[in-house]
Amino acid sequence: MLLLGAGCGAGNTTSTSSPPVRPVSPLDQARQKIQHVIVIMQENRSFDHYFGTFPGAEGIPRDASGEPTVCVNDPKTKKCVKPYHTTADRNFGGPHDTRSFKVCAGENRMDGFIASAEYSQKGCADATDPSCSREGLIDVMGYHTEAEIPNYWAYAKNFVLNDHMFQPNASWSFPQHLYMVSGWSAHCTVVDDPMTCVTEIERPGTGKDAGPDNEFAWTDITFLLHKAGVSWKYYLGEGDDPHCGGDPDDCQPIKIKANVPSIWNVLPEFDSVKAAGETGNVVPFDRFHQDVAAHTLPSVAWIVPAGEVSEHPDFLVSAGQAYVTAIINTIMKSSYWNSTVIFLSWDDWGGFYDHVAPPAVDAGGFGFRVPGLVISPWARKGTIDKQVLSHDAYLKFIEDVFLAGARLDPNDGRPDSRPTVREVLQQGDLINDFDFNQTPLPPLVLKP
Repeated sequence: MLLLGAGCGAGNTTSTSSPPVRPVSPLDQARQKIQHVIVIMQENRSFDHYFGTFPGAEGIPRDASGEPTVCVNDPKTKKCVKPYHTTADRNFGGPHDTRSFKVCAGENRMDGFIASAEYSQKGCADATDPSCSREGLIDVMGYHTEAEIPNYWAYAKNFVLNDHMFQPNASWSFPQHLYMVSGWSAHCTVVDDPMTCVTEIERPGTGKDAGPDNEFAWTDITFLLHKAGVSWKYYLGEGDDPHCGGDPDDCQPIKIKANVPSIWNVLPEFDSVKAAGETGNVVPFDRFHQDVAAHTLPSVAWIVPAGEVSEHPDFLVSAGQAYVTAIINTIMKSSYWNSTVIFLSWDDWGGFYDHVAPPAVDAGGFGFRVPGLVISPWARKGTIDKQVLSHDAYLKFIEDVFLAGARLDPNDGRPDSRPTVREVLQQGDLINDFDFNQTPLPPLVLKP
């Protein structure tokens, strides 16, 4: 045995040594093994509403008998209402705009959910308004268990559940979808000048409603993907505006189409997407199944639902779960499974109760906790990830795996006036949810 640098050997003894081998980091392994990232974004459910009783998760506080130890005041009855199990497939939730966030949070007491829902029903006739409750029934303290959402719980048991995943904004769907693809939601005083933008989470863009008349001057993640030659698509469920609810009499439905910007379809109105000539990368959802079958799935994909399968109150929970299960089954039964990560989450809290006060990171948020699931053959099986995360973590993962760690910041080649770099504000890192040395987990094909 040769001991390097030890003792006084003979003068004619020589030795050589190899340079130290640098350990392969989890990120290096991810770059080798992950070729596809799919973000499935559903609608309007808080963490406690779906996983408040999931074993091991930071769910609804309970005593030894299982009785909730928290309650929320009902201003009408003057009683404190505890979270309760609901088996209803159709839920109604509550308002979920900026004002409602502040009322629900109650200076971090997390005790205004019922007050917010009741207040919003006063003189509220516009069902498309996120500041309005959906119905007269107040069910924001209701929660579901494995009995109602068995597939979502099965994914949590077999892959990774994020129990401190926060929506990126303290407001509603429109700004969340902007954060989802750009790490920011802003108002720009000059239409096409990204240096005139300031954080805005109620009426972003040019101050107009979501749609063809709006415009977003700051930079989105597809700018970096395009520059690096990384393929992407945004698969959009087409149909009626989900804010019209399940009742056609609620409002005059606005048709959601892939080539028409809307609250869930913001990319076509980004200057950076238009400049790259990539508005055509936003396609109807049916193209997802065609691309999987044709082996043309892009490296990065977002999947956004049609209203009736979105789980947005008051559409059926079961319809959304069946739709999501079918998407995941499609990947699991394809050749893409071993090289894919699926991130499944819900865009905002929908008015439903959650007991964890969100951290304040900047003027935009965070918002309340929402469920987050990491589904992949490389996910750490049966793990509950307690890192503080937001949907910005999906951008960070995409940037780290496909873009060598490039960020949406003043050095990204297209400067804007964003005050913070959202990808680095959270305490956690999704790369910790993976073990690339394990035997790949098998597909978990479930009945929709």
